[in-house]
Parts: sequence; C-alpha cells; structure tokens
Amino acid sequence: MASTPQERDTDATAPATPAPGHVISIRDLKAACTSCSMRELCMPFGLDAHELAQIDTLVSSRKRLRKGEALYDLGTPFEALFAVRTGSLKTSVVAEDGREQVTGYHMLGDIVGLDGMATDQHLSRAVALEDTEVCVMQYDRIEPLAQHVPALQTNLRRFLAREISRDQSIMLMLGSMRAEERLAAFLLDLAERYRRRGYSSTQYLLRMTREEIGSFLGLKLETVSRLFSRFQQEGILRINGRDVTLLDTPALRQLCTSRD
Repeated sequence: MASTPQERDTDATAPATPAPGHVISIRDLKAACTSCSMRELCMPFGLDAHELAQIDTLVSSRKRLRKGEALYDLGTPFEALFAVRTGSLKTSVVAEDGREQVTGYHMLGDIVGLDGMATDQHLSRAVALEDTEVCVMQYDRIEPLAQHVPALQTNLRRFLAREISRDQSIMLMLGSMRAEERLAAFLLDLAERYRRRGYSSTQYLLRMTREEIGSFLGLKLETVSRLFSRFQQEGILRINGRDVTLLDTPALRQLCTSRD
C-alpha cells in the first residue's frame, strides 16, 4: 500500500530509488493493477477477473522520477497516459511573457497526460514535485481494448469530463473569486482529494511551493503568504512550513460562499 503523504515527505529517510527516468519492466513488478491500493481511483468499476487481467496488460512499465524531473515536456509526442502510483506532479504551461503558469496538481490515483489526446503532442509540462512513480499506459493499446471492455471506454470519458469540469472550475475561480476565496477553495479541494484516498482531510502536506500555489490560483507570492498568515491568526488553520492542519473547515467553506 502506498505510504501516507506525511511519511513520504522526509527525503532523508526515503529508500533509495533508481536513476532519474529509470523504467521498470512490468515483468519485474510484484504488484499488478488488480492488487494496487489505488486502482479504484484510476480503473473502471464492475470488471470481472478476465477484464481486469486485460487491463493489466495496458501497463507496459512503471517509471520513477526524482523530484524536479519532467515526465514530459511541452511539445513531446503523445504516446501514453500515466497513472500516478506514488508521489505527485504539477503540470504547467509557459505564458506569453515567458512565465510558468501552473495548471494542475496531480496526486496518486490521478491520470496525467490527457492533454495530448487532441493534438498528438503534450500541451503542457509535467514535473515531479517529489520522488514519484507512474504507471505507463500506451495509448495505442487503450483504444483497441476499450472496444472490448466498455467499462474502460466509459472511464476514459469520465476522466475527460472531469478534466473539462475542473478547467471550468478553475476559470470560475480565477474570474470571479476574491483572493481569500481562491486559497480557501484550493485547501478544501486538497482536503477532499486526500479524503477520497483514505488519508486525513484535515492534515496534509503542501507539495507545491507558495509561489507555485500563487501561479495556479492567479495570485502573487506575497498575497498567498499573507493569506496563510491571516488564516492562521484567525484560527482557521495551523501551518508549519508545508505541513497544514485545517482547524476550522466550516470557516473555509463560508469563505467560498460569502459575498460582500
């Protein structure tokens, strides 16, 4: 079973990992998709043993990335989707003025790489925020199998719909929410995502820096730091470095729904 976010934070005690970009043959792995603790987040429901065995064949390899290493870059040919097995990544694009714009934060169980399906090349850059492992699913194997396993096709559509919904939510947040509402919504979204994975929804680690959070939320670094300090002073949360404890979740929800 994957370690908790808190346990994975201490690099000094982490086990040794292969060299950056090392690809592990699926034949050398002991755990397949059918025994992965996160499979319910990235695999279709209601499959029989034969269908699960077929989907196992999609995972051609697993790839390990060290913190700061890119999984793919803007313009890289689209060949596969990636399921985050451990660790986390951020996706980003480059704005017209050359600045990085963070577009997403992806944790275990998430599927990364969907942006390449439309144009056959990736429209963003995905970078590991910590030592990370992903399952590599070759796309040319997914389409033929989806024709024989309807649940897989349904799941792909669900993921695409979720990405569209998330994009719409981000546009709404950036277009209509005040700064404090944006940060509150971000913290609540992380809490819910950790809860769905069986982790604490009130205590977790911020894998993105405050600058990266600001880029994602359309806020300046100074604004993000000021809001964290304000939330802490008001007893809404406690923060120690990147370790966040939500003390008053209802207050965060109230911030997201209130208007002057």
